[in-house]
Amino acid sequence: MMQPIRTLAAISFLAVWCICGSASGTTLKRMSVGEMSRAAQAIVRARCVSSTARWDAGEIWTFTTLDVEETWKGTAPARITVRLLGGNVGTLTSTVSGIPHFAPGEQLVLFLERTPAGDFSIVSWVQGTFRIGLRGTAGEETVTQDTAAFAVLDPVSHRFEASGIRKMPAEAFRALVAASLEGKPGRTP
Repeated sequence: MMQPIRTLAAISFLAVWCICGSASGTTLKRMSVGEMSRAAQAIVRARCVSSTARWDAGEIWTFTTLDVEETWKGTAPARITVRLLGGNVGTLTSTVSGIPHFAPGEQLVLFLERTPAGDFSIVSWVQGTFRIGLRGTAGEETVTQDTAAFAVLDPVSHRFEASGIRKMPAEAFRALVAASLEGKPGRTP
């Protein structure tokens, strides 16, 4: 009687170990604007045209089409596709924490890197995504980083904290990126 219980316990332990060992999470290390500027192959201001999800290489991916309005670093065609893991296809949903989602008409500043497929991904996902909004009656453009609402790992404190640029005037943000690209010292959140 004791042998079958031990065998069942061993099988249960191995099953739990295999399931837990294969599960993984998303952890993003905090990157400064300077670090993202250096890591990005292209930095663009763009407007979202559309987003569609489909299967590719056994995974669900969302492909977002954007019209590039300005290129701040590198080169990018007038229309680009950003590929990000996850999305909805039929009745299946694949969710990946830290992946930004885009709506048609939305204006963004994106820190981009090329994928092996020839399209683009975003450097550090939500950290490399900045949404352009309007503030005040004069309609001053502001920039808000997606990580303002998403916890990332701070390598100094070893804590997860939601932080990021919030409602920074767009011209000040562009100057910050330009200074980062020139390697000028200064505060680069």
